Amino acid sequence: MFKINDNFCKLPESYLFSEVARRINAFKEANPDTDVIRMGIGDVTIPICPAAIEAMHKAVDDESRTETFHGYGPEQGYPFLREAIAENDYKARGIEISADEIFVSDGAKSDTGNIGDLLSADNIVALTDPVYPVYADTNVMAGRAGRLSENGSWDRLVYLPVSAENGFEPQIPQEHVDVIYLCYPNNPTGTALTRLQLKKWVDYARKEGALILFDSAYEAFIHTPDVPHSIFEITGAKEVAIEFRSFSKTAGFTGVRCGYTVVPKDLKAKDAEGREVSLNRLWNRRQCTKFNGASYVSQRGAAAIYTPEGRRQASEAVEYYMENARALRQGLSEAGFEVYGGVDAPYVWLKTPGAMTSWEFFDWLLETANVAGTPGSGFGPAGEGYFRLTAFNTHENTRRAIERIKAVGQKS
Repeated sequence: MFKINDNFCKLPESYLFSEVARRINAFKEANPDTDVIRMGIGDVTIPICPAAIEAMHKAVDDESRTETFHGYGPEQGYPFLREAIAENDYKARGIEISADEIFVSDGAKSDTGNIGDLLSADNIVALTDPVYPVYADTNVMAGRAGRLSENGSWDRLVYLPVSAENGFEPQIPQEHVDVIYLCYPNNPTGTALTRLQLKKWVDYARKEGALILFDSAYEAFIHTPDVPHSIFEITGAKEVAIEFRSFSKTAGFTGVRCGYTVVPKDLKAKDAEGREVSLNRLWNRRQCTKFNGASYVSQRGAAAIYTPEGRRQASEAVEYYMENARALRQGLSEAGFEVYGGVDAPYVWLKTPGAMTSWEFFDWLLETANVAGTPGSGFGPAGEGYFRLTAFNTHENTRRAIERIKAVGQKS
């Protein structure tokens, strides 16, 4: 009989958000008339902006005519989108990123998982704890994580705890690491790093010859002036970092699927023989082999986000969600919870009351307030005792959720 990649068998049976959905569905089946307000999975609720919809309609029409039909496109993305990204997301901020350093994809989740294809299984990987589960799980699949311990950590991964005790700032590791995952503004804690804090990581990576995998999917939600929108705002970052971005949350593309990854030409690594290799070239080769490119229709829609109308409309959606985040922070604080995040990100991170575990609080909140969130322990061992709520909902549902939580909080 054929054999499988045994690393997949090391993974817990259920992905975090699948388990969240399973528990909500089980509760709904047992209580069919209950109105559950879902604030767990970070899916958007505002429709895609009119500028992008109009562009995608035109793109569909293009596909209906011989003279404008598009079949297979460039695996790296169409020039019209790559150039718009380079001009608006980077050059406008004084960052020199060229179009051929930008690779359009079907989203940041895919790219943050697939980037591991370029990396040796021998690399020592560090990640913040709690963390977006994809980072850890894909390293498990690749054989870089080791074995799962009783406390939910992997014995080959280096964990960088972030909690209220250290101001949610990961500390530079004492030992050498080869690869560092940083997501800022952070999912799940909703916190951010200042320019000086991020510079420490760039300096460390340059000193140690390490690679930073920087997930900035939530950069559009930044409001604090001293929080960088891109790691490439830090001097020297192009020598040590890859940046991932997405149109999912900034433009409502969760169902359309489009994002991009920046792999600078200055970024080099060593092969087994000690020869210097360009990661830009390797990622290009990987994409040409394993990926056929994001659709023409989705890329036309994404490009429309960079028009004056598209930028205004997308910004309005971002501000809508951040008003929800503000309301959540205020309402939960008034209800007596310790609350973090929600200033530069659409997530609010709260401390569970008393000695409640994250999953106990999930069940209690679902049963008593009929509000669903995400247990912090699902993001890593240091997430135990915390809970995430998302601002990706309507103003009405956010207000109702706050009222319900206040009501049960007063009774408990």
